[in-house]
Amino acid sequence: MAHMLAAGVLSIAAIIAWPAAHADTPPTLLVLGDSLSAAYGIEQEESWVYLLNERLDGEVRVVNASISGETTAGGAERLPDLLGQHEPQLVLLELGGNDGLRGLPPQQMQQNLAGMIEASQSADADVLLLGIDIPPNYGQAYRDAFTGVYRSLAEEFDVPLVPFLLEGVALEEGLMQSDGIHPTASAQPVILDNVWPELEDWLEQWQETPQ
Repeated sequence: MAHMLAAGVLSIAAIIAWPAAHADTPPTLLVLGDSLSAAYGIEQEESWVYLLNERLDGEVRVVNASISGETTAGGAERLPDLLGQHEPQLVLLELGGNDGLRGLPPQQMQQNLAGMIEASQSADADVLLLGIDIPPNYGQAYRDAFTGVYRSLAEEFDVPLVPFLLEGVALEEGLMQSDGIHPTASAQPVILDNVWPELEDWLEQWQETPQ
């Protein structure tokens, strides 16, 4: 399965930035993810990140730095430059799926994600953690350790968590591509709805905080 999700590892990150709809500079939201956020197998205009931009309607500048096949190690390596380049106020971390499909140690994944959270917070950016689940190929103990990483990090760093990005998608007919790993275009609005409540809470707090 890993080779399926890793397809396009060398593809260039899609950077999507939309101008503000008002004179004030809007906050910047950076999405750092893998194929689940990089529109693997579908058109960019159908992806949940693109739909997010449409829903935000200029209130937030969205930068999608997701790459198909990305691991937490790859994301950790790329993040400092992205933080310096885009100076985001919010970072959405959607990584770990490829680590799990490759059977990489959950402890290593946790260290990588923790480093990314710390780097984001040191750059004065808030973090929203997007969790994922994996098939039980490596046994239930590994799967439990994998999903536990997200909960542990959310508690340790006091960051909001979407426990399972593909809730209402992963086991639904017509919402997954033939590889059984990547969501279809029809699934993208559901994914956005899974992310939206936490994101909406952040946006409300941002608007209420003097800048």
